[in-house]
Amino acid sequence: MLVGGAGQVKLTKDGNILLHEMQIQHPTAAMIARAATAQDDIVGDGTTTNVLFIGELLRKAEQYLAESVHPRVLVDGIEMAKNETLKFLEQIKVSKEMNRETLIEVARASLMTKIHPKLAEQLTEIVTDAVLQIKRENKIDLHMVELMHMKHKMSNETKLIKGLVLDHGARHPDMPKKLENCYILTCNVSLEYEKTEAHSGFFWSSAEQREALIKSERKFTDEKVAKIIELKRKVCDGTNKNFVVINQKGIDPLSLDMLAKENIIGIRRAKRRNMERLTLACGGNAVNSVDDLQEKDLGFAQHVYEHELGDDKYTFVEGVTNPLSVTILIKGPNDYSIAQTKEAVRDGLRAVQNALNDQAVVPGAGAFEIATAEHLAEFKKTVKGKAKYGVEAFAQALLIVPRTLASNSGFDPEEVVIKL
Repeated sequence: MLVGGAGQVKLTKDGNILLHEMQIQHPTAAMIARAATAQDDIVGDGTTTNVLFIGELLRKAEQYLAESVHPRVLVDGIEMAKNETLKFLEQIKVSKEMNRETLIEVARASLMTKIHPKLAEQLTEIVTDAVLQIKRENKIDLHMVELMHMKHKMSNETKLIKGLVLDHGARHPDMPKKLENCYILTCNVSLEYEKTEAHSGFFWSSAEQREALIKSERKFTDEKVAKIIELKRKVCDGTNKNFVVINQKGIDPLSLDMLAKENIIGIRRAKRRNMERLTLACGGNAVNSVDDLQEKDLGFAQHVYEHELGDDKYTFVEGVTNPLSVTILIKGPNDYSIAQTKEAVRDGLRAVQNALNDQAVVPGAGAFEIATAEHLAEFKKTVKGKAKYGVEAFAQALLIVPRTLASNSGFDPEEVVIKL
């Protein structure tokens, strides 16, 4: 948090900015906030370091401005230092094969600064395995990692589900709560009676006519459910396989009852994003019609079960054949713990993704900043005029990282930097 005279700016870990009277009274603080947000959007981590560095750079620059160094000249020197730092980064980075052990170290470096070490140690393997699971041909889409939270037990109960967790369950009391070796039918078909758009009325003169009218109304919907049941019997009868229907549209009570009698789990009104992930994780095709249903349209999962937590129901789809989409189930006793864990997981995922994309790492714990400051001290000798003050300010500002780390660890910052 940066505090000013007329207000304050808060930087949340997820990149959101809360500005209070800062944009007018304190444009510098607003600028720092936007820089931190850009850092979070592009890299996904390092916002605190960004704020510390910019604040220290401004403080060092202010000293030279007080000595009548023109801002334009100072900015030229800072720009030269920035370009030289980027060149030095290419020299100092270490290209490595990004195997699981290296990625775990990268994730650990990101997570250890955000949450309790025991929880961070557990989450390092979770985020690493999640990214490796969805990685295909050097392409990583983090949208395929679903972050699902459940206010239940403790944060250390957080786990990786190689499949999906749906935040709703079956809507019929007679449907099974757990099935093994399941065919998964992913569909976007209305399985409920829909009233006509035009106003209409039915008239009858006997109970038999009334029953006939009701049956004719239901016939269209019942035929669609019957086709699903027919496919289930075709692929499951005589085997140990079971059947699950996950529908993006509605399933009315009568249709649910027909499915329940066939020992089929029917889940209605599934979220669209889950429908897309289901076909990636379980295989099969998402169908928009029940006509010409075939076995190749079905996905497969070894376990499908329902978990009830108070009034909430969760459906777990695990043991999928091709987990191109996974779920990280985040647990915690309260909203604060869940939010803290979720933010840490998000940063860890981005850190692992960046390491895989760059295929290189740099030394941590302020080592890069110390080395760069030493390099810029030599580079400053080649700069002419007062622009070297900008280079000096940039080099000194980099040292705020090891100083802060030393201070947080209970050491004397100046003494540590001098020794380094």
